[in-house]
Amino acid sequence: MRYAIYATPAPDHPLTRAAVAWLGRDAFGATDLPLPTVEGLAPETVEAYLADPARYGFHGTLKAPFGLADGRSEDELLAAFDAFAAASRPIAIPELVLRRLGRFFALVPNEPVDELDEWAGRIVADFDSFRAPISEADMARRRAAGLTLEEENNLVRWGYPYVFGAFRFHLSLTGRVPREDAEAVDTALRRHFAAFDGKPLVIDRLALFVEPQRGAPFSVRHVASLDGANAA
Repeated sequence: MRYAIYATPAPDHPLTRAAVAWLGRDAFGATDLPLPTVEGLAPETVEAYLADPARYGFHGTLKAPFGLADGRSEDELLAAFDAFAAASRPIAIPELVLRRLGRFFALVPNEPVDELDEWAGRIVADFDSFRAPISEADMARRRAAGLTLEEENNLVRWGYPYVFGAFRFHLSLTGRVPREDAEAVDTALRRHFAAFDGKPLVIDRLALFVEPQRGAPFSVRHVASLDGANAA
């Protein structure tokens, strides 16, 4: 089993419902739904482009999937998780926008949100004692994507390349989409998420996702509200 610490709106939040309808999967209910229609693309092509984010569930990564370290238990992880959330306050993203990041599409803050970036860094560091060392196979898989020196150092130290200075909060909506299909996917996404593109979003909860075995779909194991007076 692997765990991951993610940000995701409440299961009944309009953005969550829109994302579930787009991805064809609800990580809260672990249920599959019909996939969207993208004009000009075959259903199996759409399924291939959405397979990766659908498996992980709608989320923004804060601490990437990890196995539990020897000597640590799920109960300890849940207790630390709840304590961290209770000491954290909600974080406002003034404007969430739809962007293409390399070969995939996501919703991202239009401008950096320093409080969000700092909070994400604390999550990476504070929960690292729960993380089992990354395997050589996972190291090789990450390196195959091509890493900067900073990302390589992060991978070795924290088990994930895109943390701290390399972190960029995003809510993934597709996997890799080739250039020839990008316009069709972009058009469909902008239509589907029109009510949220350019609008604010408040992160008011942490979600602990679980992957019961490698390659299985992730589902929500536990959610905790951010109730603290400040995030320090």
